[in-house]
Amino acid sequence: MKAVKSKKKSLPIPLKKKKTTTPEKTKKIIPKTDRGLVMVITGNGKGKTTAAFGQALRSIGQGYNVFIVQFMKGRKYGEFIAAQKYLPNLTIRRCGLDSFVMRDNPAAIDIQMAQKGLAAARKAIKSGKYDMVILDEANVAIDFKLISLHDVIDLIKNKPAHLDLILTGRYAPTEIIDLADTVSDIQEIKHHYAAGIKDRAGIEF
Repeated sequence: MKAVKSKKKSLPIPLKKKKTTTPEKTKKIIPKTDRGLVMVITGNGKGKTTAAFGQALRSIGQGYNVFIVQFMKGRKYGEFIAAQKYLPNLTIRRCGLDSFVMRDNPAAIDIQMAQKGLAAARKAIKSGKYDMVILDEANVAIDFKLISLHDVIDLIKNKPAHLDLILTGRYAPTEIIDLADTVSDIQEIKHHYAAGIKDRAGIEF
């Protein structure tokens, strides 16, 4: 009888572990045009800030740098945490307290923080470092008289030509709507608050 040769067992090749690194800034993929847009997202429906952050994410994906001022907000929302962890091309400045602002009687600190937010936005716009600037809840800050309509109009009219500028919040003034290239009016048809469902992480914050 012929002897049967034993087959040699192949040893598994050890896989190299991937090194975890901090995210690097995305390089610009598509050159930006010289024509920047002014966009307004207003209305009484849910999703205005969410829409603006979606626009920011799209811009970051193309390698652009985005600066966001959040008026009247002091809470560490999910988008703020995500920017710190994963999005080095996105800078967020919170300019408010984690509390409600009295519309007819705002506290001095609310006005002061909003004014600092507007100054930060103006500085970012003039710096040339950013391709997009978002003034989150700017319309509400104007309506609550925390910042001046005149100052915001001046900021819009004197922005660099290439810069995209987005303003969010209810109560968008007619003067700003007239200056905008794109205006979206988000209207509430149905909201889970009406069914007694409370706000929760990942949806409202």
